[in-house]
Amino acid sequence: MVATILSSKEFNKALRKAKKAALHGPVFITDRGKVSYVLLTVDEYRNIIGKQTNMADLLAMREPGDIEFQIPKLNLTARSM
Repeated sequence: MVATILSSKEFNKALRKAKKAALHGPVFITDRGKVSYVLLTVDEYRNIIGKQTNMADLLAMREPGDIEFQIPKLNLTARSM
């Protein structure tokens, strides 16, 4: 896997080059010298997120038993005014 770094200006001028580079690894796109975006193939993206491959799966609500939630203990004290 080969990572490629392109400035946003280079990316805008050479989209075909960026798409070809994404076939061999992630393409990091910088904005004012700071990495701001990553271009990946859909297959690589799916490998990262696992088996969730469609929007419905990504937005699906978990079963209530699947979510761990602890209510924080509040320390309330009364003040006189």
